[in-house]
Amino acid sequence: MTTDQTPEEEANINVCKEYMSIAYSPTENRGGDSVAHLCHADSWFWAPATFPGCETPMDYATSHSVVMSAVSDLHIIRFDQVFAKNGHVLLRYTAEGSHVGKPYKGIQATGKHATWCAAAIFEVEDRKIRSFTKDWDQKTMQIQLGWAPVNESDDPRWNAQALADPEGSRKKKE
Repeated sequence: MTTDQTPEEEANINVCKEYMSIAYSPTENRGGDSVAHLCHADSWFWAPATFPGCETPMDYATSHSVVMSAVSDLHIIRFDQVFAKNGHVLLRYTAEGSHVGKPYKGIQATGKHATWCAAAIFEVEDRKIRSFTKDWDQKTMQIQLGWAPVNESDDPRWNAQALADPEGSRKKKE
């Protein structure tokens, strides 16, 4: 049990973790129907820059299944922060995977590995997801996998080596 959470908040965390375990499973995520039982029929999703066109948590699961077909070993390494207050749940997590599956947006499997962080902010009502907002370090993942070009620079925000090792870069001073 997570410390300092009420039983209801703990139940809300469990609903969100179950959603994430399905959405991040290459075998269980078969699209939106895989997670629909965990969501309100009129639930909504927000991450327009990283998942354009996705309006519901079910849409996200469908879109994420496409990413996972390319990064077929994609998985959450750990939940770095887990917090609930009333009906809101925050899951900050670190994930990893390699482009060893299908082509992604025309890019053949690169075999490259990536590690990145993201945050999932949920609103839970009556033990079902009402909303899901995602904040994701997409640029780092895409550069590490070879999906996005980067020009060499001394600035760690645009340096391929620094972006390939974000944890190491975090410890360096500007």
